[in-house]
Amino acid sequence: MASNIMPSNGVQESFAVPNVLAAMQTMRSSDNDKKKVAVDYLGRFQKSNDAWTTTISILQNSTEAEAQLFAATTLKGKITYDLTTQISEADLPALRSQILLLLKKFASGPKPVRVQLCVCLAILAIQMQSWKDVLPTVVSALGNDVASHACILDFLRVLPEEVTEGRKITLSEEDLAQRTTELLADNAEQVVQLLVNYAQSSPAAATNPQLFDCISSWLREVPVSVIVNSPLMGAVLHGVTDDKSLQAAAECLGIICRETKDVDDNLETIQALLPRVLELQPRIRSLVEEDDTEGFKAITKVFADAGESWTLIIARQPQHFRPLVDCLLECCARDKERDVIGYTFTFWYELKQYLTLDHYMEARVQLIDVYAKLVDILLKQLEYPASDDPNELDLFDGDREQEEKFREFRHHMGDTLKDACEVMGVAACLTKVHDAIKRWQESYGSQASPTSVPHWQSLESPLFAMRAMGRMVDSQDSSVLPQIFPLLVQIPISNEKLRFAAIMVFGRYTEWTAAHPEFLQPQFQYIVSSFQTESQEILRAAAQAFMYFCVDCKSLLGSQVVELQAFFDQILDKLPVASKEEITEGVSYVVSAQKEEDIYKLLKLYCDPLVQRLMVKANAATTDKARLDLADHINLLTYFVQHVVPYIPSGAENPAVKYWQEVFPILSTILENFISFVPICERICRCWRFMVISYRTAITPLLGPLANKLAQGFAQSKQGCFLWATSAILREFSEDREHVDDGIAEDIYVFFEAQATSVLRIMSDLPPADLPDVIEDFYRLLIDALLYYPAKLIPSPLFTPIFQAAISSLALEKQEPVSAALHYLRDLLTYGGPNPAGSGADLGPAGQQLRAIVKQLLLTQGEALVKQTLAGMMITFPRDCFADGSGVLLGMFELLPAETAQWVDRTVRMLPQGTITAAEADRLLAKIKEKLIGGDPANVRQIRVLLQDFTNQYRRRYVAPRDGLGQLEAARFHFAG
Repeated sequence: MASNIMPSNGVQESFAVPNVLAAMQTMRSSDNDKKKVAVDYLGRFQKSNDAWTTTISILQNSTEAEAQLFAATTLKGKITYDLTTQISEADLPALRSQILLLLKKFASGPKPVRVQLCVCLAILAIQMQSWKDVLPTVVSALGNDVASHACILDFLRVLPEEVTEGRKITLSEEDLAQRTTELLADNAEQVVQLLVNYAQSSPAAATNPQLFDCISSWLREVPVSVIVNSPLMGAVLHGVTDDKSLQAAAECLGIICRETKDVDDNLETIQALLPRVLELQPRIRSLVEEDDTEGFKAITKVFADAGESWTLIIARQPQHFRPLVDCLLECCARDKERDVIGYTFTFWYELKQYLTLDHYMEARVQLIDVYAKLVDILLKQLEYPASDDPNELDLFDGDREQEEKFREFRHHMGDTLKDACEVMGVAACLTKVHDAIKRWQESYGSQASPTSVPHWQSLESPLFAMRAMGRMVDSQDSSVLPQIFPLLVQIPISNEKLRFAAIMVFGRYTEWTAAHPEFLQPQFQYIVSSFQTESQEILRAAAQAFMYFCVDCKSLLGSQVVELQAFFDQILDKLPVASKEEITEGVSYVVSAQKEEDIYKLLKLYCDPLVQRLMVKANAATTDKARLDLADHINLLTYFVQHVVPYIPSGAENPAVKYWQEVFPILSTILENFISFVPICERICRCWRFMVISYRTAITPLLGPLANKLAQGFAQSKQGCFLWATSAILREFSEDREHVDDGIAEDIYVFFEAQATSVLRIMSDLPPADLPDVIEDFYRLLIDALLYYPAKLIPSPLFTPIFQAAISSLALEKQEPVSAALHYLRDLLTYGGPNPAGSGADLGPAGQQLRAIVKQLLLTQGEALVKQTLAGMMITFPRDCFADGSGVLLGMFELLPAETAQWVDRTVRMLPQGTITAAEADRLLAKIKEKLIGGDPANVRQIRVLLQDFTNQYRRRYVAPRDGLGQLEAARFHFAG
């Protein structure tokens, strides 16, 4: 038995029942300080050895439901995590007897306590390998009264769930596999018979929701054909017709259908199921008429589960399965409140995937009318709620959450509309949209006025549908769109929702418009005129559409480039930030499409006013809000840097670079004045980084001043963005790039080493937790340095401290910096072998020298790397870092197999006491050594899987160590350079 946890003063802490109940009472108080003390006390109690007897005592004697549930939950935790370390094998039968007695006591409720105790018994059954007769023991111990039946059903339900999903247990994978067979596969037949006997014992039993929950749970273990051909199938179908059991029985029937998803293996079962499922069709109408929303949802899910599971056989036999498809269509058609249609979306998508294949052309022909009807239903469902007042735009009584849900749901309906479009063809779908718009025009068009648009919902809906289909329309298509677009530019602008919908359609079809330039000007004028509105939603939509027109029709708009600047300058200041960025990006594309000889003067025309605004904002930026506004404005210049990239022959002056040389001193001055304000540093670094990426070696005239500013900026601010910008220079001016002078490449590497030295000094002064962004950007920079300058970096005096700093960074619990450090380490390890990460470049004779340096480093520092990587995988790494962590360990095993095995052994034995047994450690090491015999690379790679399984299992059992990391704590990094 483990000893009690001792408080810091060394006095043994008391976890007697009254103390625990008092702490629970304190949890209800409003005094936060006392509550915190109580939480800490109860946390220590749950980990203590006393918790076993105290929880059982509470369950035996307490009459308070809350205390009972806390005790049952605590007991579950003890059995899950502490059984092997705190209870001897000889005491397990006594514990089992206690739980069975408690189950007998709580058989009639409360249900939450009973369920938790059933989970306790199930987890004990999994781990108590000597207990072979689990089912007979439980059934005989609990007896044969009605209350006991509920208890037995709960136990039968949770047993498969805990075996297959509750994997936080201490058994090895082999023992767990054997126990799974013993508890589930070997008992399946007996369980089915138990459930049949129970279902036939009384009418109440036959419609007990617990029965159907139990069948659902065991369907993963029992062949579905056994259930379908047993009396249980009749019970399930009868349960769907009974209001009390409808939900549970429908869920069970859905699972039965899903278990037949491999249609070729279940043809007979599907043929037996289909007529039984179709018998439920009359329930659709009756449930809708009874206004039973939950029942309607349950029955729709059954049809959807059947449909999704059988899509392949529906495509093969469309006539035979047509009634099932019609049931799903009926559910959609009767769904006036959009309660259930969403359950069918996956079915329509899955069926579409088959029907659009040539092999299933016949099925497509037979089912095309279903999709046509589905489009009609969707067009109606897409409509906003009706209102008596045609000018009323708040159709959700101010409920913004409800409106947002409706909008989100429309996009899902739009996806299903696209599925129908693929089956029917774009022209057929667009024809339905055209017909809907014409119907509105004929019925209500004459009644529309500058202040009122009657029944606008039935016009807005086809516009939304058209927008949803936009990406599916070929830019050369001329079947229906030439008839639709002249109607769209006449959409009344007085109704905000209609105007928004029309703008979004125009923005979606810009590629089509670029191929049909005769339609450009009316649409573009509609967009431009929309900027005069005060509606923020219309402004945002217009800015987005404007951007798409500029991107896709940039050549067509070239003749208006000067007029566009006047409009851009006039409208910019009234827009929100995101819209400013969109229209700036748009005009930058139009400028980029102009002749090279006009680029310089056009950049001056567009960007000089932006620079003027920038200086005014910089002079007035005395608050954080104003400084953020200044940072956002810098981004506008960056769009021109990104997109205005003229093709200029090597050696000739680049007109864009010529312009940015004029702007560079202004940006430098702003950086100096706002060096302590991170967003401004980030935006300027982003701008400079794109200058390097866009103009590549043409940026050489700016290279010296730029490098100086990046070095000064990092030294002053300690911000990672300066390293991020540095990496772009390192990449573009590396030794193997064309048109790069050797002297420049050497200068760039010296600049990099100076930056790296600055970072290492900062990492020596501050703990990693204070520098996550710097660490991330530093190791992303180092990945580039290793790739482009391996022959300089690896022999460098900085190589070892960079490695040591990477190890200390692995103690962080943030994904981005840990991931960056691991990526660097994985790349570095490849230089110790024959295939370095940068193997595109021939390292020649230097390769052997680099391999020797890397191996020597690993011999002296490898144990620290293995220790920190394993500790991370078991305890601290975010989940997304596991694969890279195991990749580092694999790299170590490939380079230094014997040493790495020894280091893994030592690390595993440093784990906090009580969290792993010596036998488990020995078993892991034996498996590793077995894989290393013979040096087969395939076997060595399997070690990665072994370590992933081991660390995953450890992590499942021990969410976090109870007393810190102990010997696995990361060493603090120190740099003497």
